[in-house]
Amino acid sequence: MTPQQLVATIDFRYISDALTAEEALSILEKGFAGRKSNEEILLKKGLPAYTTTPGWLGYTDEKMLHLTQEAVDAGFGLIKYKCGKSLADDRRRLAKIREIVGPDFPIAIDANQVWDVDVAIAWVNALKEFDLQWIEEPTHPDDVVGHARIAREVAPTRVATGEHASSRIIFKQLLQSDAIKVMQIDATRVAGVNENIANILLAAKYGIPVCPHAGGVGLCEVVQHLAMFDSVAVTGHHSQRVVEYVDHLHEHFVEPTNVVRGAYMPPKAPGSGAQMVESTIAEFVFPTGIYWSSEKGKAHALSSNTAHSSSDILINEKIGAR
Repeated sequence: MTPQQLVATIDFRYISDALTAEEALSILEKGFAGRKSNEEILLKKGLPAYTTTPGWLGYTDEKMLHLTQEAVDAGFGLIKYKCGKSLADDRRRLAKIREIVGPDFPIAIDANQVWDVDVAIAWVNALKEFDLQWIEEPTHPDDVVGHARIAREVAPTRVATGEHASSRIIFKQLLQSDAIKVMQIDATRVAGVNENIANILLAAKYGIPVCPHAGGVGLCEVVQHLAMFDSVAVTGHHSQRVVEYVDHLHEHFVEPTNVVRGAYMPPKAPGSGAQMVESTIAEFVFPTGIYWSSEKGKAHALSSNTAHSSSDILINEKIGAR
């Protein structure tokens, strides 16, 4: 699409105080000249990925460190770890990770919205010795003012968020408030591709890298297109962009992601990448799929229904008590 066609896809209502149609057109026209060379780089080198696979809180130290070494050996240039359950535990885990990867290897942490603002500031500052690339989702995703204060008070540790930002309005406010240094768009959270084009252009206007979230089934397959669009048509290739990768369940997609030596290689087939293989749909579609007819599936459905029923009863009792 031409720059003019791309601008025509964007709804500038409520964001024109941060990005006008004229500014968006200027950004895209500036990027237009480099499209051919950017595409050649993409086809040859792909886009740098980072992995969250080693970082889940439930893992033993042994498993975490084994997966960390595997990630380094596989060519990933950044690894992200969950945090926030215990400060002492986070310090212990990060110390062990630094022993494996060394003092200069990029590592990031992800709190998954667990903290209040004051706790986030104190916690992240207590981990500064580990030279973190960013703290992700330190507090509630809608708390723009809170993110801005956290960003000021934990600097130079960068704040990253966006996977739960529900609209371009939240992203606009995060950027205007200097609340983030990394924008993490999600392929499905906002109103589709058009709104994410707006988000990518907002980030370009404010000089903030877009490092998409992909920690869910099919998100790697879909969000890679948005990152590749950015790399070809908007901000080009630069060292600040890195796209999340989680190595599970890709076998259920017609064209799974192709990550080679820590880089997303571009898909060759048309489409969003979200198409699932027919056998997966036949097995897992609810409630008629093969899985749900099996004893395991029936037990799963029964336990889920029981849990929901118990929850409903508890909620009704509390409402009645009031």
